Amino acid sequence: MSGMKQASVAKFKSKEAIIGIVGLGYVGLPLMLRYNAIGFRVLGIDIDEGKVSKLNAGQSYIEHIPCEKIAGARQSGFEATADFQRVSECDALILCVPTPLNKYREPDMSFVINTTEAIKPYLREGQVVSLESTTYPGTTEEELLPRVEEGGLRVGESIFLVYSPEREDPGNPDFETRTIPKVIGGHTPACLEVGIALYEQAIDQVVAVSSTKAAEMTKLLENIHRAVNIGLVNEMKIVADRMGIDIFEVVDAAATKPFGFTPYYPGPGLGGHCIPIDPFYLTWKAREYGLHTRFIELSGEVNQAMPEYVVGKLMDGLNENGKALKGSKVLVLGIAYKKNVDDMRESPSVEIMELLEAKGSLVAYSDPHVPVFPKMREHHFNLSSEPLTAEALASFDAVVLATDHDKFDYELIRQHARLIIDSRGKYRAPEAHIIKA
Repeated sequence: MSGMKQASVAKFKSKEAIIGIVGLGYVGLPLMLRYNAIGFRVLGIDIDEGKVSKLNAGQSYIEHIPCEKIAGARQSGFEATADFQRVSECDALILCVPTPLNKYREPDMSFVINTTEAIKPYLREGQVVSLESTTYPGTTEEELLPRVEEGGLRVGESIFLVYSPEREDPGNPDFETRTIPKVIGGHTPACLEVGIALYEQAIDQVVAVSSTKAAEMTKLLENIHRAVNIGLVNEMKIVADRMGIDIFEVVDAAATKPFGFTPYYPGPGLGGHCIPIDPFYLTWKAREYGLHTRFIELSGEVNQAMPEYVVGKLMDGLNENGKALKGSKVLVLGIAYKKNVDDMRESPSVEIMELLEAKGSLVAYSDPHVPVFPKMREHHFNLSSEPLTAEALASFDAVVLATDHDKFDYELIRQHARLIIDSRGKYRAPEAHIIKA
């Protein structure tokens, strides 16, 4: 059956293949733009009719992806659809769907499973199916493999199955889809060969590993490495604070060591769709093997306690001024989970806002990247972004700096805010009205 493999590889090398991208969000859209830019026909598939019609009208719904890029892709053959029957047109199916946690901190595989079920009736010989969603080791083998083979196709012979985790860094101008090396594992050597042919067209460096499990574990290690190191530095922050030491000064100084140290900076907690969530995928799967992942669970505890720590610092600051948190007007600066983006998934700022509201304070926010508080699965605030003027700043009892966007005027904030709780180390010089959190 190696003829099928050769035919598939040849299709990608000649750019005659049609690339299907299922899930058109923060991962799927940049990938679509990249394949479109190098001359492939791309079909975007998403269950959200609203997203599909926006894209077909040449509009973007992600701040760092300009409308002009979507409109340009439309003109050069990109199309979005909510019709899963069109899966059969595609030579590659790249699945970029969410893998959140449920309320018990267990993997919610429903998006991956429902998507696989939706494409299953339309799979055909010669296709390659690639899962990019972060997940526990074994997902591709346990969940995708049996479904892909249900209709009589044989993986490694008539259809090809790979796992290649997404690596996006929104808001980082130094990297783009093309320049971030791509890890890939295949279910069989033939699967890997077809998967490499798919990705090496679009990505400068493809890194092959021996199995889909190894590729799944690689993605988890990358994110657990971050989560554990952020947990460590958040714990160090609390110790440094008690000792009257500025943790940001210490991290900067340690970072001058040219080997053996990587700087991680503390903050108000963890946000985004990876770092707070992915470690628990391994924790959950490890239980099946009778193992406890204590490092992961400990760093999770430390990081999850950070919003409470910031609120505690705010209460101390108000207390010094003879004020209670209840009834105080508090402005939260930055509600996206990281600087210079509009992505609010798992943002610790939102948790801080909920804690403040529960304790009776009057909460407002300012974020140049999020003009109106969006509808979220778990949280709802009927608010829009406050303009940052001298008068507005002075009208609040306290300002909590949660996300350090470059667009904020930090000097204006320093001059006019009555009390600043700085969770990002933006203000290094000690001042009476600034509290490090």
